[in-house]
Amino acid sequence: MPSNQQRWPTELRILNGGRQMRVVFDDGSSFELAAEYLRVKSPSAEVQGHSPADRKVVGGKRNVTIAAADPVGTYAVKLRFDDGHDTGLFTWPYLHELGSDHRTIWAAYLTELQARGITRD
Repeated sequence: MPSNQQRWPTELRILNGGRQMRVVFDDGSSFELAAEYLRVKSPSAEVQGHSPADRKVVGGKRNVTIAAADPVGTYAVKLRFDDGHDTGLFTWPYLHELGSDHRTIWAAYLTELQARGITRD
């Protein structure tokens, strides 16, 4: 699929009591993403800041769950987590990126936690 074409989700399902979310795209890709991963990589200003210098490294979310997933128009889903966080709009391209680049993104996150002395618990 050309990079300028939008990938559309064909399935979005909360699994395992909110511990995971499965998202399937029309290009055939399918990802099961942990709630912790989605929470700490939330696209919200609370996590990402308003500039790269403002970005936060969020720890202590190992046991967070997804309480709800609410559609936002035809371009995103708003995830509500059981810790009260609910301001991130996960667009389809961002969810696809989180799935397809999971290994790299997660490894970088773990490295950042360790460098700052923050734990996942």
